[in-house]
Amino acid sequence: MYLFLAFLMVPIIEIALFIQVGGAIGLWPTLAIVVLTAVIGTWLVKTQGRMAMGQLRSSFQQLNDPAEPLAHGAMILFAGALLLTPGFFTDAFGFALLMPPVRLAVYRYLRARVTVAQFQMGPGSMHGRHYPGAAGKPDDIIDGDYEDVTPGKRPEGPSGWVDGPR
Repeated sequence: MYLFLAFLMVPIIEIALFIQVGGAIGLWPTLAIVVLTAVIGTWLVKTQGRMAMGQLRSSFQQLNDPAEPLAHGAMILFAGALLLTPGFFTDAFGFALLMPPVRLAVYRYLRARVTVAQFQMGPGSMHGRHYPGAAGKPDDIIDGDYEDVTPGKRPEGPSGWVDGPR
């Protein structure tokens, strides 16, 4: 329902703002502002995006939780889409999302409402661990046997999966 209201109200607000601003300063200055905000917004998204990518790479290299840099990158991407959409209302939200304190506040707001069940990184993070009740059912566990086949202990001849040479 909220998404429907957003798709309905945002164009109405944009049209009303275009009429108000265009009536106050004229057609050409209004169009110049729209084009100028798109150009400035594109440059800001590019620079902010590079910084977010650097933070993401750094978190991966240090094996830290990449959730915050990923969230900042997603918000910068969303801000870019808002800034490329013609209008004053979307530009205001786009420029707001390009400010790091606003992104941090949005991230903290969302983080308080989203629960991450499990997060692991690094080589061998899943080996030797058992999580009971995976997906809520005990029958999700699959038992299996294995046989150690090292190069010195391999039997001669075909593997048994296919027929050997005849």
